[in-house]
Amino acid sequence: MKSTVLALLAACALPATAHAFEAVKDKDAFLALLEGKELRNGLMGITLTVAADGTINGNAVRWPVTGTWAWQDGFFCREMDWSGYPIDYNCQLVEVRGDEVRFTVDQGAGDSATFTLRAP
Repeated sequence: MKSTVLALLAACALPATAHAFEAVKDKDAFLALLEGKELRNGLMGITLTVAADGTINGNAVRWPVTGTWAWQDGFFCREMDWSGYPIDYNCQLVEVRGDEVRFTVDQGAGDSATFTLRAP
C-alpha cells in the first residue's frame, strides 16, 4: 500500500486532460492561488499545505508528509518525505483550472496529479 501511495505522491496519478488548464509560471501567482488553502485529492487520500516559507506539510493515507519547495525557472521544485519514504527532488509544471491544480513531473513532460483547492 505504501509503495502505491508513494508513486501517487510522486505525481504519477491521474490522466491529464490538457484543455482548459492554464500554466502558472510565476511564484507570486502560485502563492496567491494557494494562500489559505490546502491541496486535496480524496481519491488518493492526500491533503497538503504548501507554505510561502518553502515548506510542505500534510498527510497521505493518514501518514505524515513533509518537504521543502522552491520556485525555479517557472516550475515548482520539491522534495518530500512520506513517513520515512523519500520522494525525490523534481521540478513540476503547475496548471490551474478553477479550483483544480495539476502538477506534472519532469517540467511537464511526465505523469500528473490533480488536486482540489479547499479551505482547511
